[in-house]
Amino acid sequence: MSRYDRAITVFSPDGHLFQVEYAINAVKAGSAVVGVRGTDCVVLGVERRATAKLRETRTIRKVLQIDDHITAAFAGLTADARVLTSKARVECQSYRLTCEDAPSVEYVARFLATTQQRYTQRGGVRPFGVSALLAGFSPDGTPQLFQTDPAGTYSEWKANAIGGKNSKNMREFLENNWAADLAEPDAIRLTVKTLLEVVDSGSSNMGVVIVRPDGASEMSEDEVNAISAEIKDAEGEGAGEAKAD
Repeated sequence: MSRYDRAITVFSPDGHLFQVEYAINAVKAGSAVVGVRGTDCVVLGVERRATAKLRETRTIRKVLQIDDHITAAFAGLTADARVLTSKARVECQSYRLTCEDAPSVEYVARFLATTQQRYTQRGGVRPFGVSALLAGFSPDGTPQLFQTDPAGTYSEWKANAIGGKNSKNMREFLENNWAADLAEPDAIRLTVKTLLEVVDSGSSNMGVVIVRPDGASEMSEDEVNAISAEIKDAEGEGAGEAKAD
């Protein structure tokens, strides 16, 4: 294996590109990110890792604005996410200048995926150790959620979870609880409930951003704490009723 994991352009005999797989492992080592598509919004939830007491938390952002109508949340290497975000913002401005219109969410997802794939196909570079969830709206007002990964693939999702060691469990939880008719409060509740599956210190270490047709807004810590408390109370009541039966 050591003969094939040093060069990004060399396949192993069984068809693996180990540097790309290592980049995917870097995403798994990052903070958890959850995206849930509702009927009229997309909710992005991120896990916030504990930081040094003297560090300004406002400088650590896992959710970034790509364009007026597109917001992205990243899992993996923050520095790589910053570089990809800058490239995407320049591409959006170039698209607006050339086409006199805003780029679609799928266009931006395809651009990010193409950029990531380009860094897997030539020597002298390394793959981006980051995966992204892009939230926005189609021209007809339909909410959209796309994912990109270090291999350079992209796809549209109804709900998804990336990053963290338990992303597979979170995705299974979403599969069991997502519904096509999720209103905004239900989408927020599902996002918080999914993050609570993996966030050790509860809602104090998570951030929630709601993407609406008129822009994105971040929920305050008190609002997230209130929803988390409601979820725990409901679970406690359910457990009590089951015990009584």
